[in-house]
Amino acid sequence: MTFGSFEYIMELVATAFYAISGVRLAAAKKFDWFGAYVIGFITAFGGGTVRDVLLGVDAFWMDDVNYVIATVIGLAIVIIFRKWLVRIEGTFYIFDAFGLGLFVDVGIYKTLMMGHPMWMAIMMGTVTGAMGGVLRDIFINEVPLVFRKEVYATACIMGGIVYWAVGLIDPHPIVPQMCCAVFVVVLRFLAVKYNWSFPALHYSYSGEDDETKKDKS
Repeated sequence: MTFGSFEYIMELVATAFYAISGVRLAAAKKFDWFGAYVIGFITAFGGGTVRDVLLGVDAFWMDDVNYVIATVIGLAIVIIFRKWLVRIEGTFYIFDAFGLGLFVDVGIYKTLMMGHPMWMAIMMGTVTGAMGGVLRDIFINEVPLVFRKEVYATACIMGGIVYWAVGLIDPHPIVPQMCCAVFVVVLRFLAVKYNWSFPALHYSYSGEDDETKKDKS
């Protein structure tokens, strides 16, 4: 993307927000500065890197040091305001939601600019938004949000549908991008506030299975 373009600025802001969410969560787990930065780095770059690998291009952050600087700024913000950020539980969801919405936008836009169809762009937008959080949670030894009952990856997919629908009405790229980002952020806030979730897939069973009974007999 062109330096200083709307999409470039969105990606830098998303990088900083996701880095803050990762560092903030690591701080709550009492990681040291280096460990917290690694988690922030993975959170910020994980999704976009996986997307670029799937699209067969160089990882977006490897050719521009500004992205790395954005993650360092995210670390500095958490260090300076760590008492406030860690003490207030909702701050994690705030930065995570904004990072998610912006990264979904960027992923969709980049995929479309490479000539791929919208259905693939929505998939790549979902990967861009959700995969960084998946890697973050794995590295801190938690079940990723995307695999829990919370509305997370679904918000990315629905945001992509909004991007597509608005794009049919207004072809200017900024309008569907803004609508998509706002939709994802608002949906995540509402999902957290009202505990919206999908039913858990579980299996309750009491007693011994057939194989165990055969062995005992």
